[in-house]
Amino acid sequence: MLWAVFTIIAAAAQTARNAMQRELTTTLGTVGATHVRFLFGFPFALIFLAGVLLVSGDALPRPTLIYVPWILLGLVAQIAATALMLAAMNDRSFVVTTAYIKTEPVQTALFGLVLLGDKLTPMLALAIIIATAGVVVMAIKPGAAQVNGIKPTVLGIVAGGMFGLSAIGFRGAILSLGIPDHFVLAATFTLAAGLVVQSILLSAYLMLRDPVTLRAIFRAWRPSMLAGFMGALASQFWFLGFAITSAASVRTLALVEVLFAQGVSKFAFKQKTSPREIFGIVLITVGVVLLIWAH
Repeated sequence: MLWAVFTIIAAAAQTARNAMQRELTTTLGTVGATHVRFLFGFPFALIFLAGVLLVSGDALPRPTLIYVPWILLGLVAQIAATALMLAAMNDRSFVVTTAYIKTEPVQTALFGLVLLGDKLTPMLALAIIIATAGVVVMAIKPGAAQVNGIKPTVLGIVAGGMFGLSAIGFRGAILSLGIPDHFVLAATFTLAAGLVVQSILLSAYLMLRDPVTLRAIFRAWRPSMLAGFMGALASQFWFLGFAITSAASVRTLALVEVLFAQGVSKFAFKQKTSPREIFGIVLITVGVVLLIWAH
């Protein structure tokens, strides 16, 4: 059950990072706030990698060519997912937007089945369905057909799909290294490689298209540094989970993030929780319990 411990730690760290990034969108915009998690995250990922190498005494892995498409899928999908998530959060409450994004487990399970051959047991499938039903209950409310309701709904669901593809891409990259007995090294190496490439890509994009935002990011280095650390910490534990079990299992248990987001929404953003959202949280909890039982 080590994967479950890793996932819960990752979910808590990611909730904190999402809240920090949401605040940064007001000064840096969506793309700028998206870049923060990568630009200020990769130095910490390199520190994590150095620590693993120092403690284990292992040499750096030697990726094969198949590693490249897997990690590219992961990092490009993650950039798109983060930008879509922040755009959705500009139009909807923090907890409900998180709920839309958490349609991800169903999409992840399908992507994992098709791309990696990850198997779904009946109990695991039931857990995913119940937990996702909780997400849907939280997300759908009167007035959703209005324009202001449809936009964040679509952005959130598509972001969930992109996060699902990202999870599959990174898990595929970790597995392609072929060192299951050194899963910590495989996960940490993939995290560092991904964040470095993501930082280079987005920095180049902003340098060419929006240098003003790039300068603003560096001026906001204090809050950005903390958001980057929390992002790298969350990703470290996500990747450790991916190295041990299927991405669908990790991302379903990650629905506990909705509970963490509920706390952030109530205490940090002073947003109220409706009875419908409470019922959705109960369903998510039941799904998570079944997921643990399935393993």
